[in-house]
Amino acid sequence: MRQYKWGIIGTGSISHLFAQGLKDASGANLYCIASRSKQKADAFARNYNIPVAYGSYEELADDPHVEIVYIGTPNSLHCDNSLLCLQKKKAVLCEKPFAMNTDQVEKMIHYAQKNNCFLMEALWSRFLPSIQKVQWLIDNKVVGDPICIKADFGFLADYKEESRLFNPLLGGGSLLDIGIYPVFLSFLLFGYPDEISSHAVMAPTGVDLSTGVFLSWKSGQFAQLASSFDVDLDTEAVIYCTKGKITLHRRFHMPTRLSISTADGCKEIPLDWKGNGYNYEAEEVMRCISEGRLESQLLPLSFSLQLMKLLQTILELAKKVPSAKEKSLSSEHIHQTV
Repeated sequence: MRQYKWGIIGTGSISHLFAQGLKDASGANLYCIASRSKQKADAFARNYNIPVAYGSYEELADDPHVEIVYIGTPNSLHCDNSLLCLQKKKAVLCEKPFAMNTDQVEKMIHYAQKNNCFLMEALWSRFLPSIQKVQWLIDNKVVGDPICIKADFGFLADYKEESRLFNPLLGGGSLLDIGIYPVFLSFLLFGYPDEISSHAVMAPTGVDLSTGVFLSWKSGQFAQLASSFDVDLDTEAVIYCTKGKITLHRRFHMPTRLSISTADGCKEIPLDWKGNGYNYEAEEVMRCISEGRLESQLLPLSFSLQLMKLLQTILELAKKVPSAKEKSLSSEHIHQTV
């Protein structure tokens, strides 16, 4: 495979992880970094020996040497940043969540198709050895047929209104940031659910602090999922099957081991990685481009669009149900006014 010149938009923590991952991605040449702050871009470039640093996203998009762009900005900027690069005929790998809603995702797909450009969501777990192993175990019915998934992702976050986790202007909220992982796993294994119910506890800023989700399928399969910035959850995923269960251990979206439990006992399977894991999604992008593909077969654009639809529906339903805190406040108000 030939060398591809990459550019990164955004200098936050996720972009640092991706830059580290590119070092172990065959065929990747990290050519430039862009930030709205030239000072931050320069510091990032020094850290990773990147030859070119820009103080605006537009400069990167205009650089004719850049072939592939990784978008690592806050969630609310994913769509606009992707469109900027697609208009300039750049291949785009955009960090999850792909965008803030289905309208934005549809627009991104339209721009990619119009400009004949590759586009993929950077949902890195899809390409890790753990997911490949789980799919093999299920396809070969090692523990029978899958019936139920229980998965959660939660940690106690330091509450700051300006933080990207809690700021609605930056696309904050636990579901889109970390709840996407359990939802993705359920969607990948069971498909789009027939019934969706959800409940959220909202932060003072209006984003979901914690969200609980129940999904069910006419096939009899179901999933119990949760995400939270308010409590440290197990952050494991358990797939219950007719002959046993598969456990993806903490943190399940990037596990180094999984367990298979049957009537014969429990067997632990180590999962060997190359690099920090972000290299796999980068290699998928370059493989697809080298084969002349405009999207990934492992993570097609239709999948990302449907995943966004599912996340959007979960949030819309959750916000219709008053949280316990909201109910408590309403009760206090009633007692005070009677």
